[in-house]
Amino acid sequence: MVKVVKFGGSSLASAEQFRKVADIIHSDESRRYVVPSAPGKRFAADTKVTDMLYGCYELAAKGKNFDKEFDAIKERYYSIIGELNIDIDIEKEFDTIKACFIGKAGRDYAASRGEYLNGLVLAAYLGYTFVDPAEMVFFAEDGSFDSDRTFAAVGERLKDIERAVVPGFYGSMPNDTIKTFSRGGSDITGSIVAAGTGADLYENWTDTSGFLVCDPRIVNDPQPIRTITYRELRELSYMGASVFHEDAIFPVRKAGIPINIKNTNKPGDPGTFIVDTTSQKPLYTITGIAGKKGFAVVNIEKDMMNNELGFGRRVLEQFEKNGVSFEHMPSGIDTMSVIVHQSEFAEKEQEILAGLHRNCHPDLIDIETDLALIAVVGRGMKSERGTAGRIFSALAHAHVNVKMIDQGSSELNIIIGVNEKDFEKACNAIYEIFVLQRL
Repeated sequence: MVKVVKFGGSSLASAEQFRKVADIIHSDESRRYVVPSAPGKRFAADTKVTDMLYGCYELAAKGKNFDKEFDAIKERYYSIIGELNIDIDIEKEFDTIKACFIGKAGRDYAASRGEYLNGLVLAAYLGYTFVDPAEMVFFAEDGSFDSDRTFAAVGERLKDIERAVVPGFYGSMPNDTIKTFSRGGSDITGSIVAAGTGADLYENWTDTSGFLVCDPRIVNDPQPIRTITYRELRELSYMGASVFHEDAIFPVRKAGIPINIKNTNKPGDPGTFIVDTTSQKPLYTITGIAGKKGFAVVNIEKDMMNNELGFGRRVLEQFEKNGVSFEHMPSGIDTMSVIVHQSEFAEKEQEILAGLHRNCHPDLIDIETDLALIAVVGRGMKSERGTAGRIFSALAHAHVNVKMIDQGSSELNIIIGVNEKDFEKACNAIYEIFVLQRL
């Protein structure tokens, strides 16, 4: 069995955390390929190394002295090396990085050095081979990820290496400059290495024991999710659940490789398995609840709208012309509602409204603001009668007014719109009726 294991910044923030990581890796011989992030926060008021690098580079790019800030970054790594008594000298690496900062090598290069240095240190500590992802994770000229070239290169580069450390977060452009993924992109690198090596399992180690049914900042001590499908995760991630970078799903999903989200500080916890499909029935009717605030609804009314060919296209065309994407579009016979991010819409509000009047000739346009959307997601909802009824009953009992309902044909999720002031109350009401009443 071959496992690819990725460790987040909190898992590698200090020498103590390095020891935990090493114990986890050495406890299972199948954990052959390790993807580290840059050191994260050691305590609440601490600063992540990636942010320290960004700050350093900003000073360098402006021609200002950054010696103090750069020395603080060096100290983070040397403290780990010293406490672990690792036989490695990275002073020349720091000299190169400093010269590249002065030469304005770019923000992506600066940010990537956190993972690069941590990879060198971890490889030396584990006794594994260090492999620079710039040699095998490739981006196209337009900055998009070059998947075909990358997967072939990863397989070729690692096929004869028994155990390797591959830093996360970055790769290279055709001109050999460094290009990073978005923040949290080490998850993506782990997924790429898993797909490229044909791994049996991708373990993603972080500071939580997998996914929870709801955000613990909203619901007190929510229950864990043991198994979730890629489709369910996609829905929850889109609506704000952020334990795992959603773009990291695609490489392993295509290869049929399951993911296990685990807790570095509680390695005995089962965590959450993310799978393509499963015969396991969920413990509850729903799998998870997630949501976001900050939406607006543009309600459009016009008699005989349903008989007017191309009406919907003309409506959405006005949003497209102004660079505003829509989130949902529930509709009736003579009504259509377009839900958008309020901040994006506000900048182009009058241009869009003028375009709607000019091209669609509605009888009425009404705008509602300060809307929160809540996604109730679960593969068990399809086979359970009365799910929607239970949701709305719980919300009515909690005195929450439902402003919008949208359910896809897959019956995998129900999107509910409520006033922002009722967001937390609504999430707790839904959690209580589906989870607490089943415990």
